Amino acid sequence: MFTAAPSLVHGNSQSALDPQGENAQAIAEIAWVLFTGGGVIFAIVLLFLGIALFGVPTWRSALGRRELIIGGGVVFPVVALSALLVYTFSSRAVGKDAREATVRIEVTGELWWWRVRYLDQAGNALAETANEIRIPAGNPVDLLLTSRDVIHSFWVPNLAGKLDMLPGHVNRLRLFADAPGVFRGQCAEYCGAQHAKMAFHVLAETPDSFAAWLEIQKQSAPEPAEPLLLKGRQLFLDNRCGQCHAIRGTPADGTLGPDLTHLGSRISLAAGIVPNNPGTLAAWITGAQSLKPGSRMPSFRQFSSDDLSALTAYLESLR
Repeated sequence: MFTAAPSLVHGNSQSALDPQGENAQAIAEIAWVLFTGGGVIFAIVLLFLGIALFGVPTWRSALGRRELIIGGGVVFPVVALSALLVYTFSSRAVGKDAREATVRIEVTGELWWWRVRYLDQAGNALAETANEIRIPAGNPVDLLLTSRDVIHSFWVPNLAGKLDMLPGHVNRLRLFADAPGVFRGQCAEYCGAQHAKMAFHVLAETPDSFAAWLEIQKQSAPEPAEPLLLKGRQLFLDNRCGQCHAIRGTPADGTLGPDLTHLGSRISLAAGIVPNNPGTLAAWITGAQSLKPGSRMPSFRQFSSDDLSALTAYLESLR
């Protein structure tokens, strides 16, 4: 089974200039062509500027010829920009991938986190998670992007371009990862106070590892056997955490916040702002409004240290 650790995160995390998939590579190629073309044109302009300022009189007077003005000021920009336009629109980055997607995932932007649902061929949800997206490396994956509140923008630059997420509308984005790895993404459209703390991770796994992971995600939460975990589950239910969160296999069926059925298997908390471990989970439970002011997760400060340890132990056991 694929396990994510900080050392697995790609060195040039969240960089469009380090493509790790077909779509991102095509976008990077366009960028380098435009950068190169712009750089050459800029160098030519600087050359003419140098001649105009410091050249010999005959060279300086030649710059005022009608042919040069029309050629350099009208003909050349039209030809150069038209060529770049044709190149850009003929690139595979703007073409439609005819291959059938092996996985369909619905991603919904919320204030300020990501709801992720894996769909079957009929569009029914197989499993739900949050703030990270697992995909099979070497296979095309379709993302169905929408928003529950305001406009967000989905961007994982190592794998694809950015695409807006609009309330009441679904946009489609094709993801393709060349090889297994972990890639950071970010909301790229200002969406409110905690926009900067609305990140996510895409975890590309081998197809077999992904299939095994998805089968686990379809299952309900395991029944705790240890007294500490039983206590933690009871605390979760007694404090009405299930009004906002769901843990399949328990009475908790809330939909306002992330589904926590397999929370312990995730690599981060609070939409990518802290790593997922017992210490950060306890800090999030008791101080969510300090870590992410204005979020819909209140700070629960009523727990004793023993109760908090039991609650976090139970949540971390959900894998």
